[in-house]
Amino acid sequence: MARYRQRTYRSRNNRARNKNVRFFIISLVVIAACVFLLMKTRNDDSETAKDPQGNTIDTAKKSFEFKPEAAIQPIKKTPVRPAPVRPAPVREPKPIATEVKPPMQPTSDSTDSKVVSLIAEALKDRNSGAIVAAREKLNEALKMDLSSQGLASVKARLSELTTNIDHRAYRNSRFGNNGWLFSNIHYDNDNLTGNYIVKPGDNLEAIGRKYKVPYEILMTINGIKDARNLRAGDKIKVINGPFHAIVNSSEFTLDLYLGNNTFVKTYGIGLGAAGQETPTGRWKVKPGGKLVKPTWTDQLTLKTYDADDPEYPLGSRWIGLEGLDGDAKGRTGFALHGTKDPDSIGIRSSRGCIRLHNGDVIEVYNLMMPGYSEVLVIE
Repeated sequence: MARYRQRTYRSRNNRARNKNVRFFIISLVVIAACVFLLMKTRNDDSETAKDPQGNTIDTAKKSFEFKPEAAIQPIKKTPVRPAPVRPAPVREPKPIATEVKPPMQPTSDSTDSKVVSLIAEALKDRNSGAIVAAREKLNEALKMDLSSQGLASVKARLSELTTNIDHRAYRNSRFGNNGWLFSNIHYDNDNLTGNYIVKPGDNLEAIGRKYKVPYEILMTINGIKDARNLRAGDKIKVINGPFHAIVNSSEFTLDLYLGNNTFVKTYGIGLGAAGQETPTGRWKVKPGGKLVKPTWTDQLTLKTYDADDPEYPLGSRWIGLEGLDGDAKGRTGFALHGTKDPDSIGIRSSRGCIRLHNGDVIEVYNLMMPGYSEVLVIE
């Protein structure tokens, strides 16, 4: 007869207690894991900072998607104003005028009375010193149905506002130095620029990254000759970037914008020759792609050019691009750069790159931010 082994009350109680302890520990581990994942998600979503006006802005290092449709609407073509036919190659350079023009009058070519009214109001604002209001009204007019003459006129006046706001300068045929962008003046109601108080340990490169603009433009607008002279407590003007560009292949122009919808300036360009056309689509300024006279090898002749070579073809700057969308997607080796041949601006003669005059490419170089600035190439 088998003997029954009696278990004591204490043994049974200890087993039950150990089971409860193990269940409690497992529950704590699961809860802790859930809390960690929740806190990580919140931290990832809360990476914010304040712009110069105290508004919350996103500073996470992610791509800024340029939305050109927010910048300018396509020009409506009419039978009486057909687009000029340009056989390739075309040599019709369109230099960007530097002389001061007389004050703009509302264009009679526009059939939209609102356009005429906006332009007239913008002129009045400019002459009274309401520069930001004038800029916003002209930008609004830029999106409307304009004739080619009206479009060029509005762009010219918007460009002038970046450096010149003294209407008396038109009569004196000289530019002022108090525009909303290319000066050290910040207007209180302007959310595109601001004032920044330098903190201990700050440097211009870090400040530029914070606002998505190159440090070179901060030096230019603040009159800083040597970045090492920056001192804690200094007040400097900053720009809320990034800048972007629209390349119009049929017009041989590059239009520069701040953000998605504020027109800044137009530059004349040269493009790829027949069979080596500049790919259309959306590009981004490549991180690490901005260089000053880099050594370059011609893939056709295999000749290598150094910066001190008198035949160096790339001009004063190289702004490397990487393709994102359209025909540009996945393409590399293309760039915005200068040229030793100014006659190539306005025609198709490059290997596919976008050429600018050497002075213009330096200015664009100082405005485009690697990893953020985009270039849209359209027909």
